[in-house]
Amino acid sequence: MAAVSVVVITKNEQKNIRDALSSASFADEIIVLDSFSTDGTVDICREFTDRVFQENWRGFSGQKQRAVELARNDWVFVLDADERITPALAEEIKKLMEAGPETPGYYCPRRNHFMGREIRHGGWYPDYSVRLFDRKRGRFKERAVHEAVKLDGEAGYLKNPMLHFTYDSVSDYILRADKYSTLAAQEMHKEGRRAKTSDLFLRPHMTFIRMYLLKRGFMDGVHGLLLAGLYSYYTFSKYAKLMEMGLR
Repeated sequence: MAAVSVVVITKNEQKNIRDALSSASFADEIIVLDSFSTDGTVDICREFTDRVFQENWRGFSGQKQRAVELARNDWVFVLDADERITPALAEEIKKLMEAGPETPGYYCPRRNHFMGREIRHGGWYPDYSVRLFDRKRGRFKERAVHEAVKLDGEAGYLKNPMLHFTYDSVSDYILRADKYSTLAAQEMHKEGRRAKTSDLFLRPHMTFIRMYLLKRGFMDGVHGLLLAGLYSYYTFSKYAKLMEMGLR
C-alpha cells in the first residue's frame, strides 16, 4: 500500500486550518509549510502534526512545490486551507493506494461555496484540478497565479469531490481579486502580452456571458449573478493592469 502525505501551505489561516487538517486525518503524514503567520495558525497546526515548517513566501506555485518536497512520501495530496477532504474522498484515496495507482496523478473535483451557498453552475463544478500525484512524476509549474501540477503522463479522475469554502462575501472577493489580477497581469506581461482597448471592452462582457448564460450561472440565482459580475470585474482589472504596465 502506497503511503500518502497531505501538504498544506498557510499564512494567517486560523479560521480555516483546524477543519482542513481534521479532514486530512486519514493521511499517513500531514505537512504544513507556513509563511510566518501572526495569528494562531501554527499552534493549531501543531495539534495535528509535528511536521510544521516556516519559510519565506515563494509565490503560490513555489510554495506548494516546496511543501511537496518536504513530504516523506512520494504520493501527495495538496490541500488548501479553505478546502476539506470529505470522508468519501478519503476512503476513495485509501482504496486507490491499496489497489495501486494506475496513473501518475489524479484530478479531483471540487464543490465550491460562495457566500455560504454551494455553486453548481457557471463553470464552478466539477472544477477539476490535479491534487493527488506522485511527486517523482509531477511538480508545480512556475506561475505567479493559477498554479497547476504538470505530470509526466495522463492523469486519472477521482469520483468524490472535496469541499471548497471560498469567498465569504463580495468584499472578500474584491480584496483578493485585486491581488490575483495583479499577479495575472504580471504573468501575461512577462510572457510578452499587451492589452488592447478591445480587451477592456470585450473580455469582461464575454466573461459574464460565458458564466451567466453559456454555463448557466443563472441557475444559481442571485449568487450566480453576483459571481458572473465579479468575475467580469476581475477580467477588466487584469487587462487594465496589463495595459498600465505597457504604458510605463
